Amino acid sequence: MFDRLMQPLATAVVATSLACVAATGAWAQTTLTFGGSDAVGSLLDRANSRFAKTVTERADGKLTVNFIQGEQLGNDIQVIEQMMQGSVHFYGDVLAWYANWEKDFGILNWGFTFDDNDHVQKFLDSGVYNELAESLRKKQGIRILAAGPTQPRVLFAKRAVKTPADLDGLKMRVPEIKTYLLLWQTLGTKPSRVAWAEVFLGLKTGTIEAAEGPVSAAYAQKFHQAASFLVRTDHLVSTYHITMNDKSYADLSPDLQKLLTDTARETVSWARKEAEGETEGLVQKMAAEGATVVKVDPGPFAAKALAGVQKMEDDGEWSAGLWKKIRALK
Repeated sequence: MFDRLMQPLATAVVATSLACVAATGAWAQTTLTFGGSDAVGSLLDRANSRFAKTVTERADGKLTVNFIQGEQLGNDIQVIEQMMQGSVHFYGDVLAWYANWEKDFGILNWGFTFDDNDHVQKFLDSGVYNELAESLRKKQGIRILAAGPTQPRVLFAKRAVKTPADLDGLKMRVPEIKTYLLLWQTLGTKPSRVAWAEVFLGLKTGTIEAAEGPVSAAYAQKFHQAASFLVRTDHLVSTYHITMNDKSYADLSPDLQKLLTDTARETVSWARKEAEGETEGLVQKMAAEGATVVKVDPGPFAAKALAGVQKMEDDGEWSAGLWKKIRALK
């Protein structure tokens, strides 16, 4: 009888003790999930891993970031949607994915808009970009912690491409981003949406005849082994960013918020340096492994893409005048 009477009291004492311990911070560790979507070993995969490890080491036991590599949680869109819902807390990849929710990010997918990394950085430092980032945060609950440029995107094809005419009718892989689809239609290809992880098999079997991507990510996926022509169109300058579920960010203490922001900026800066250092070396490596590197005059390709800019704005794919604003940032 005594034991039964004392049990509720003992339970209450234990619960109170645990609450006190948690309040002191001894048990206050938070574990957050970073969802991946890139090939293991690729530049962005390495950058995401670096961010997760650095935050965990610097947080002094108060925060752990669990990075889940590859597409274990799904493709890019699926991981972003999980971040919006809060089941995933971080995501890191190219900024262009957000065109699915904030249309003006679609300009990042339009070929020959940006000249180089410095040009992209000027855009990311501009008021135009800041307005887009803030709109994304307010409407979708996604906070961009940091963003920067990385590498040019190049074309991999199963046949030689030297002029825009060589693109006519080419079965081209594009991601699930509308502006990508419209760009490659404008350039004359027959684009279809294929998941990144399935591109190598698609090229190998002939389901698709071409694909494009940043040099490091494409090398990690071995595109050059399935489509032996590496065409230096350098049509886009790729980006890297780290984002976070905004509510999860707001729930953290100011010192942890600062830690995340500072580490994200450091990681993005590291990724840019790595990307710039890797580009030419990886192109040479792919050539040594059997790829035929084709250098093209970008002028005719840019002229053909330019013909679609007005149509994009007329169709509302991005805000009127945005392309000219970005070109003026040079």
